[in-house]
Amino acid sequence: MRELFDLAKFNSYKEDNRREVKKAEGGLPNSLWDTYSSFANCYGGVIILGVKENEDGSWYTTGLKDAAKLKKDFWNTINNRKKVSFNLLKDDDIEIYTMDNTDDVIMVIYVPIARRDQKPIFINDDLFGGTFRRNWEGDYHCTRLQVKTMLRDQAEETMDMEVLDEADIEDLNRDSIRGYRNSHKAFKPGHPFERLDDNEYLRVIGAAGVSKEDKKLHPTAAGMLMFGNEYDIVRFFPDYFLDYRENPDTVIRWTDRVQSSSGEWSGNLFDFYFRIYNKIIKDIKVPFKMQDGFRVDDTPVHRALREALANCIINTDFYGKYGIIIIKDGDKLILENPGYIRIGKEQMRRGGKSDPRNKCLMKMFNMIDIGEHAGSGVPNIFNVWEDEGWEDPIIEESFDPDRTALSLSFVKKVAKKSGEKKVAKKSGEKKVTKKTQEKYEAILNAMQPDVWYKAAEFESIVGVKESRVKVLLKDMTEQGLIESAGSTKGKMYRKIQG
Repeated sequence: MRELFDLAKFNSYKEDNRREVKKAEGGLPNSLWDTYSSFANCYGGVIILGVKENEDGSWYTTGLKDAAKLKKDFWNTINNRKKVSFNLLKDDDIEIYTMDNTDDVIMVIYVPIARRDQKPIFINDDLFGGTFRRNWEGDYHCTRLQVKTMLRDQAEETMDMEVLDEADIEDLNRDSIRGYRNSHKAFKPGHPFERLDDNEYLRVIGAAGVSKEDKKLHPTAAGMLMFGNEYDIVRFFPDYFLDYRENPDTVIRWTDRVQSSSGEWSGNLFDFYFRIYNKIIKDIKVPFKMQDGFRVDDTPVHRALREALANCIINTDFYGKYGIIIIKDGDKLILENPGYIRIGKEQMRRGGKSDPRNKCLMKMFNMIDIGEHAGSGVPNIFNVWEDEGWEDPIIEESFDPDRTALSLSFVKKVAKKSGEKKVAKKSGEKKVTKKTQEKYEAILNAMQPDVWYKAAEFESIVGVKESRVKVLLKDMTEQGLIESAGSTKGKMYRKIQG
């Protein structure tokens, strides 16, 4: 959290989705608590009191008349459960500084990200009306759907563990179950579960459970999602939808498309996984390699793609909107699922922690050698892409509705060649002129570490209109030089540190 604010870098900062300034001339502003809620429910952030924003986005200090009293009022208010649902702060999360050049006093409040069992953080004793999140435009009220999602995520037992009393074991697709058991047997020959009949097998892997109501065996949510038929699955998950699209075309739109609602196949997760995995790996080159007299047709890229696809499914909120969408478009693969990242985007990228939204589904995939337990899956994908020299994967989160997207590019990174007149752009046949390369470098040099920028801020730096700046920034994002976040209208950009 401390990296979000450094007094020595004060003049370089601007408001973004993790920094907010407020004058606080008349005491604690009411909007402070909106921001506290929004930071806690997103990625955490820092609130600076005694500072105002200029029209160009830069900051200047207005100072605080009585910082000690303001600090006392803050602690009194944040510990009032009628005002704030939960106090996340410790004593050292508030710091008071005196500015050297003006003697103005400012107060810096570090708001950590709330754990999922603490969310939603809300204010004014109003769960649905007082829960906020943060986007590039500021704090916004969460919808009832978003609040309900956070409430569901509080539980240690994930939603896929629920026994579906109204479903029968016979509703499950026997061909899918047989295919899964064959995969399990191939991975673990002689496993004790091989001797079990189908119903007992489903129970021990978490796909079925005994109902508290009638004491009979019924599918769990995980079992229905993994092995059910689409027309049964949507009885319990109305927004359930799986969609694979390949190579958009201006005439026929898609050269290949697989949808769970087509009626041509089961529409469940197990069959979807293998149908789609075989499609996304078909263009992966396999080097010739022998082991124990047999050719090995598996590579780190194949394993990373299995991980990415399983991760997308395992972390889906199946009550969320628009379903799982996977797009293979030329040299890019995009995997998008409903649901925000439960451990946060930064922790997901670092790895080391695993908090899947669907623990039963994760267990079932693990049993057939797909996925991982230790939170190393996403970092491993980044490592494989780095080893291949491809552009860095991009993780994007959007809210209202909550969705997560992982973009994987199979394009080599562009080498920086400032001395050449022409630099080949690896993502296509397009050439980048020396003049354009100089614009890239000017933008990169102007970017401060860990600061987000709007396209308009670079107009004067590169001497072109905002529309052209956006094209440059898009190219730089595709090259892995910068990252972007936010909607098209409010898109922001940040330098990738490396």
